Amino acid sequence: MVQTGIERLVTDPSVSKILKGKRLGLLANPASVNQKLEHSRDLLAQAFPGQLKALFSPQHGFFSEKQDNMIASSDIRDPFLKIPIFSLYGPRRIPEQEMLELIDTLIIDLQDVGTRVYTFIYTMALCLEAARKYEKEVVVLDRPNPIGGNQIEGNCLNTDYTSFVGMYPIPMRHGLTVGEIARLFNEHFGIGCNLTVVPMSGWKRDMYFSDTSLPWVIPSPNLPTPASALVYPGQVLWEGTNISEGRGTALPFELFGAPFIKPAFLKDLSEQVEYPGVHLRCAGFEPTSNKWQGTLCYGFQLHMTDPMRFQPYKTTLSLLQAVLKAYPEELEWKKPPYEYEYEKLPIDLIIGDQEIRKAIESFEDIESIEARWADGLKEFEEIRKEYLLY
Repeated sequence: MVQTGIERLVTDPSVSKILKGKRLGLLANPASVNQKLEHSRDLLAQAFPGQLKALFSPQHGFFSEKQDNMIASSDIRDPFLKIPIFSLYGPRRIPEQEMLELIDTLIIDLQDVGTRVYTFIYTMALCLEAARKYEKEVVVLDRPNPIGGNQIEGNCLNTDYTSFVGMYPIPMRHGLTVGEIARLFNEHFGIGCNLTVVPMSGWKRDMYFSDTSLPWVIPSPNLPTPASALVYPGQVLWEGTNISEGRGTALPFELFGAPFIKPAFLKDLSEQVEYPGVHLRCAGFEPTSNKWQGTLCYGFQLHMTDPMRFQPYKTTLSLLQAVLKAYPEELEWKKPPYEYEYEKLPIDLIIGDQEIRKAIESFEDIESIEARWADGLKEFEEIRKEYLLY
């Protein structure tokens, strides 16, 4: 059985003693639960009576109520504990001194999804920086990487494209737990705060989320299932285009398409190209919100057949190139802003390197594009070894 960091913290006296007498803050959202779906806020309030002084929320809000990017959450008061909830997503993404003056130790309990562009890990990194600046302790409660701890994939971020969807040169699929990547950021990238990671017990690197027996609670509104998390490292690329990534449907990121894509093209593509570990089913859908709202779109639903063989980033790059080749006039790169970046193209921020986007536009062979990042990926593989906990 997998026991997460929060469960170990509140049940193991040898772990919980680190918080004795400390004023506590908690960065969390709805996915911050234990096996019984009890929220970390309530577990901490019970285990450390009177010590929890403030709550903090990442993108989408403490209740994961905000749907899309660049929709800021407001500061509110927790309806149960009557303590402040400070939003760390919006124009303000770094905890301010007056917020941290309420606490001695910031506890971070977030369900990451194992993808470079997911903003939760950068909210965590900015909290580590603020904690160092204002001399606060940070305790990260570890959780599984839902897409496994062995596979890494994609190019490492070109630091010319640093943004809130990529603050450090890591690959698209990093293969680290949230606790491990906290250690990487803090030590390898030199943040240098007073950091403690509470590891899980029972988790193994070859586990996907479905292997953990843990309940899945959406970490953000458009990742409703573990399957959506598995395709996300590739399917998030559609956010940088005018192709629907399935927002406004019941299958965000598992579905993608647009009104200008023809079913005959989809049929030919699915029959002519093999995509390991996944089956592409031709689909029609009508988004109820976001891109192409109320308009019939044609595209694919990705059905996982073998997660071990599936390479989400390479698969979607290949699909993106095929759609661009077939519809060069219709496919468009989304214009800024994107995640508070107002100049660079969103697709370049998501990919993390303009040159790879240009290679796709030039119809360079996908295998050749993949070779471009091979050395960087090997270097990252060596770097990350020092920070593995499992």
